[in-house]
Amino acid sequence: MDYKSILDEIKPTEEEKEKVLEVSAKLLDFLNDKCHEDNIDAEAVLVGSVAKGTYLRGKSDIDIFMAFPLTTDIKDLKQIGLNLAHQCCNAFNSIAYHQFASHPYVTTEIDGFEIDFVPCYKIDDGSQLKSAVDRTILHTKFVQANLSEAQKEEVLLLKRFMDMTGTYGSEFKVGGFAGYLCELLIIKYGSFENTLKEASEWKFSHVIDLKNYGTAENFKDPLICIDPTDKNRNVGAALRIDKFSQFIQSARNYLDSKNKKEYFYPLNKSLDKNIILNEFKSRGSKVIAIKFDIPEIPLDTLHPQLKKTADSIKRILNKNDFLVFQVDYWTDEVNSAVILLELIVFKLNAIKIHQGPKIFYKQACDNFIDKFGLENCYVLDDFLVSNVEREFTTPQDFISHILSEKFISRIKVGKNLSEPILNTYEILEVEKLANDEDILVFLDDFLYPNQYIRR
Repeated sequence: MDYKSILDEIKPTEEEKEKVLEVSAKLLDFLNDKCHEDNIDAEAVLVGSVAKGTYLRGKSDIDIFMAFPLTTDIKDLKQIGLNLAHQCCNAFNSIAYHQFASHPYVTTEIDGFEIDFVPCYKIDDGSQLKSAVDRTILHTKFVQANLSEAQKEEVLLLKRFMDMTGTYGSEFKVGGFAGYLCELLIIKYGSFENTLKEASEWKFSHVIDLKNYGTAENFKDPLICIDPTDKNRNVGAALRIDKFSQFIQSARNYLDSKNKKEYFYPLNKSLDKNIILNEFKSRGSKVIAIKFDIPEIPLDTLHPQLKKTADSIKRILNKNDFLVFQVDYWTDEVNSAVILLELIVFKLNAIKIHQGPKIFYKQACDNFIDKFGLENCYVLDDFLVSNVEREFTTPQDFISHILSEKFISRIKVGKNLSEPILNTYEILEVEKLANDEDILVFLDDFLYPNQYIRR
């Protein structure tokens, strides 16, 4: 296939390239001059896809790392590094925002570009690692040294393909392929198409070891790609099994498709609220939405907590006979979140079997009979049981019971979500959600999984 027309649309324009390099240069000059003036032993370095020339059009985020000697105390590294970032933001009239993941950094916007300022240690290889971000400069140098100019275009094709099929991005809410992993795939396989051909045959725990370190047996992940800058790290560690599997199938679908070009563009979906709601009705299941406010926390913290909460609610519903067909969550990442539950069982009978002891334990059986009455007890298999009245016969009532201050501890709620859920949650029918266009997209994806990997 001729990819020229696609590349013409996804490659940065010459104007964008010139501007991003110009902005990067002036930021680097400011920081390095400041270090020189204030006698700070650190160097500002451009890293990431901009430095490697592997960024897609319109996605030219600038990542600047401030590298300190290994002898620097970690507290000094953070304090001095963040202070430098603040001074740079002030100099260019931008607002500094602190981000706290495993390592603190500053984000801002300057001249229309999103900028990350990250303090780190200057290391020569992975064995010197002192903070979670120290490898990034080594990653940039490795790709610069091993990726040809022609292969940069192949990386763009792979990133765009993954983006349009929902498998690009290593952040938790996606769980897909990191940009660095895409670059290593092209270095390994040479081209976009060859990468897809190879991926179509992948098995679980497929190994890529560019430096032949031989450390793959230390990992049990779906894709094991040994970091060429650190033999003890799997670049694919954040890749979830579902995204690994979806990429394999999307590669197969693409290779067999007669309309390959469609895979490089957003899925053309014409969403009709009534059609979506009618589809939910036709399934014959009950759909319940739990909507609540969300706190101001980093997205890398928010999404894991939302998933943890959704999965825990599913488990407790299943345990109490309200069988869940599927569960998912949605958030606008600013104000609110929704946990959507599709239930197979949504109306229970008034009684349930309460299991007692095995019949072979006389004293325990006597105690059970004393509690429930002989006339109410009977033997089921080798257990003594009794029929008791259910406290809840609908999932709505049960959820309201669980999402109370007294009983919320029975589920595993993200630690930042307990208070907003208790204070703001409401249980809604799916019809109430469908008026929001963004949620309508989520509902459509909920009904029809994996739309993006086939065209």
